[in-house]
Amino acid sequence: MKFESDYRIITGTIPEEQIASVEFDSRKVIPGSIFVAVKGFNSDGHSFIKQALSQGASMIVTDADDCPYSDEELKVMAEETGACIVSVKDTRRECAKLARSFYDCPESKLKMIGITGTKGKTTVSFMVKDMFEASGKRSGLIGTVYDIVGDQKIHANHTTPEARDNFELLSKMVDCGSDSCVMEVSSQGLKLDRVDYINFDIGCFTNLYEDHIGKNEHPDMEDYLNCKMKLWAQSKLAVINMDTPVSATVISKAEESGCGIITYGLSDLCDIQATNLENGMNDGRAGTFFDLTSPWYNGRLFVGIPGKFNVYNALCALTAAFLSGVSADAVKESLARIEVPGRLQPVKNDLGITILVDYAHNAASLENVLDTLKETSKGRVITVFGCGGDRSHTRRFEMGEVAGNKSDYTIVTSDNPRTEDPQVIIGHIVSAIEKTEGKFEAVEDRTEAIHKAIEIAQPGDIVLIAGKGHEDYQIFKDRTIHFDDAEVACDEARKIKESRS
Repeated sequence: MKFESDYRIITGTIPEEQIASVEFDSRKVIPGSIFVAVKGFNSDGHSFIKQALSQGASMIVTDADDCPYSDEELKVMAEETGACIVSVKDTRRECAKLARSFYDCPESKLKMIGITGTKGKTTVSFMVKDMFEASGKRSGLIGTVYDIVGDQKIHANHTTPEARDNFELLSKMVDCGSDSCVMEVSSQGLKLDRVDYINFDIGCFTNLYEDHIGKNEHPDMEDYLNCKMKLWAQSKLAVINMDTPVSATVISKAEESGCGIITYGLSDLCDIQATNLENGMNDGRAGTFFDLTSPWYNGRLFVGIPGKFNVYNALCALTAAFLSGVSADAVKESLARIEVPGRLQPVKNDLGITILVDYAHNAASLENVLDTLKETSKGRVITVFGCGGDRSHTRRFEMGEVAGNKSDYTIVTSDNPRTEDPQVIIGHIVSAIEKTEGKFEAVEDRTEAIHKAIEIAQPGDIVLIAGKGHEDYQIFKDRTIHFDDAEVACDEARKIKESRS
């Protein structure tokens, strides 16, 4: 195994035999593993060196600046097994380098598309993947909802996994015959070196909003943006939303990194432009028609998810797809039928109403979605939502005010209450709605709330179930249960239909 930077052998000899695995999680260490001690927010890998050695690690990699043990203490630990212990400057980067080598540089065998931005990453990634599939490509996906390897969907713990896990996923994609990978690249992923040594053929920037500012995330918006801009140093081409307030800075950073640049948006200054937007229905689906001007195709398109923000998502995705050789027919087919888990996800029903599940879990997202639905709805917009426990209380009042002002009727319910009393959270939301003129009621049980919303909806109405989106669980103080808004809505709509027959 080759090290990225200068290293110092504290004891033992670097193993020449076959390495069993590269791990930063001591629980996964097996005989012959290399264990890399990475310091995280909540735990320090150096605390688990003894455990890794007891499980048969043949080599331990420590951090020169963060290791709490002296050389003599480390030598004593390794005495029984004869394992090699090495000190390096940065174990995070070293872990990435070692994993890349162990998995035989899988990223170099795939067309890599990386997508960053505050909003839209998930939708754009699913759009690009679907366009690739429609054109005959076999694409994997790494993102917020789940990771997709071949036909397998794998639960995602982070929007962007740790570097070691990324290379394992990419390796599995290569093994199952994938030729490309679409990856959501979060600011945290870039800040914590999770995408180190992955070079992207195309990097995409969607937008920037105030988010992820906090103790364990970013100290301020400048750091948040700068972390996202690290993507350009690893990208050949930069696809950039020209209509964001920070676009000039984003373009400048991409130029400094030597990226080729192509812009998209609604203004005349964009390389890829959408004009003449019109809300409408196509094959029973609500969405937006628009005229596309681009080097590859000029004509009318339909994106089968409503909202101007989804036109921006479509522009970003189709630009990446066209740059990757996808045909216009494949792009048009994909956009018209696209479904993204938990992002204005339609729920089929026979009641003549529109039921949508969306991940909107803060005031800005909820307002954006409700404004969009009010523009497209021929009837009322009925909103079902709650707020998570052990999270910002401010969010509850802000979302309550938005729902009261923007919805025709709101049913306040439970989300993931965690250790809090659901009624307390509901009370906070209700107190904000009461300051508006909005009509509402509170139904704590989320299944009952969804049932009630669908039951009172009339043909032409839209029922928005907001907050949890793609999540398939509900967390309470003493238990976690399976709960999927789309599944529940489908079941409740069927029951209501049967009861009326």
